[in-house]
Amino acid sequence: MSNQAQEAREALGARLRGFRKDAGFASGRAFAVATGWAESKVSRIENGKQNASEDDIRTWCLKTDRQEHTKDLIATVRHIDELWLEWRRQLQAGAESRQSKALPVYARTKVFRIWHPTLVWGTLQTADYAAETLKQVVSFYEIPNDTEAAVGKRLERQQYLYRGNRIFNVLLAEQALYSNFGGPDVMKGQLDRLLAVMRLPRLSLGIIPRSAPVKIWPGNSFSMFDDRLVLVETYSAEFSVTQPREIELYTKAFALLKQSAVYGNTARELIMTAIHHFDRRSPA
Repeated sequence: MSNQAQEAREALGARLRGFRKDAGFASGRAFAVATGWAESKVSRIENGKQNASEDDIRTWCLKTDRQEHTKDLIATVRHIDELWLEWRRQLQAGAESRQSKALPVYARTKVFRIWHPTLVWGTLQTADYAAETLKQVVSFYEIPNDTEAAVGKRLERQQYLYRGNRIFNVLLAEQALYSNFGGPDVMKGQLDRLLAVMRLPRLSLGIIPRSAPVKIWPGNSFSMFDDRLVLVETYSAEFSVTQPREIELYTKAFALLKQSAVYGNTARELIMTAIHHFDRRSPA
């Protein structure tokens, strides 16, 4: 769970503990008896070790005579849930809906800072490369196969590369040039695409060579949208970072990663070397 979500859960637990004590329940055991819950459940909720459900909130407010706070606390619970979204829940209707949700965020953003250590950022992907990555998403999470529609939504993001005054700062590790999605032909098409977009005036594409000294460990991929939102992806979930002091850490991490990157002709040479690598592996 993200630090922000955990802090919010602990704050909620502390508030509920205050309600319990103010209502005359001196111990968690007494409150457990009144609610019919296990004492351990009361303790876990109050200490931020367990999520409170909406029904838990209703019961808590009823038993402590704080019904006027029910609506507000349920909104808090829903906000905590939104800070950490399981992929299976996000993708339950297929991948297209998740791709669609990104478009309003892109429309509002002026400065992007993107770090991908193992694959090409979605907004720079070709249709074939995007299809290969999304097929893996469908298979891994066992969700409805709407790959074609999801690819279309992902490619819609590319309009923002050419519209407005947005600035795109993109960092890829050299491994992203070699992670093989779809075989040599798909990879060569994707690498050619990188060479083409490097010429865009508002796109800065840096590549961190595999042997470059690093100022910070690579970590997970993350996407920063101005100074208001960071999205971090793991295998199980995506979490949102909106707390200013946490966003500052990602800003610092991006700056440190950037110190290891190469740009311009040196980056092009790395891409060309990767193209030659896949040339040698193409069917004769």
